[in-house]
Amino acid sequence: MDGSKTQALPAGLEDVRRRLERWRQAHRTRSRIPASLWAAAARAASRCGIHRTSRALRLDYYALKERVEQQSTAIAAPAARATADQHFPSVPAFLELAPSASISSCECTLELENAAGAKMRVHLKNIATPDLAALSRSLWNPVT
Repeated sequence: MDGSKTQALPAGLEDVRRRLERWRQAHRTRSRIPASLWAAAARAASRCGIHRTSRALRLDYYALKERVEQQSTAIAAPAARATADQHFPSVPAFLELAPSASISSCECTLELENAAGAKMRVHLKNIATPDLAALSRSLWNPVT
């Protein structure tokens, strides 16, 4: 008997282990584990560690690690969007500036990113410097 069976498992991990064992008894070998059990295993691994969880649940370490990473990304993405929405509550997706009276042949592309990770790419063609300054101010200090 290996050491992981003799040590007491945390309650959450033990619950997932029992659910997984019941599922394994009811299904034939090599059947796909349901997403709900993978999600429970990933939550347990985020609390107890991937190695310990994979051994206790008899799951592939790398498959479990991938599920934990997917779960943490799925949780972090809405939080990042909410943070970006606080900083840029109603910034339009597209903003066109009319060319000024004096036409010059300048062209540039600006790539902007704020601390929350919101990104914007602006391609400017024939725009005067004062217009560029006004655009920059409106992007970083939107009117609410």
